[in-house]
Amino acid sequence: MSAPTLQAFQDQVSELLLRHRSLLDVLSKNGQSNASVNRAVTKAITECGCIELHATKQSFDAGTDLQSARESAGTHVDGHLCENCREAVSSELGRNLFYMSAMANLLDIELDEVLNKESKKCSTLGLFNLS
Repeated sequence: MSAPTLQAFQDQVSELLLRHRSLLDVLSKNGQSNASVNRAVTKAITECGCIELHATKQSFDAGTDLQSARESAGTHVDGHLCENCREAVSSELGRNLFYMSAMANLLDIELDEVLNKESKKCSTLGLFNLS
């Protein structure tokens, strides 16, 4: 079974969304699902311990080229999500995608188009895209 397209997922969400048809409800549920993703990651660190967070200042030398800077930048994450934590984070990310799709539906935005535009922007701007 192949993965559904973003449009197919949006259509599926549109059919399933009964209770939270109001944009305000969807905005609230989207914010709640964002918090749940953050909470699942936090629990993986603080309760399970399968991953650790070691955050320090990222230092870059002025003469360093962009490729070297990218390679030297760390994620601050040590370890890997265990099966239980991976499932919890994945589940919360799925719920997040659901409400993002619902919001896009209510605002008549196609996520396929959003993805294509963002991909083109990344290709054009490269490393400067998110600065």
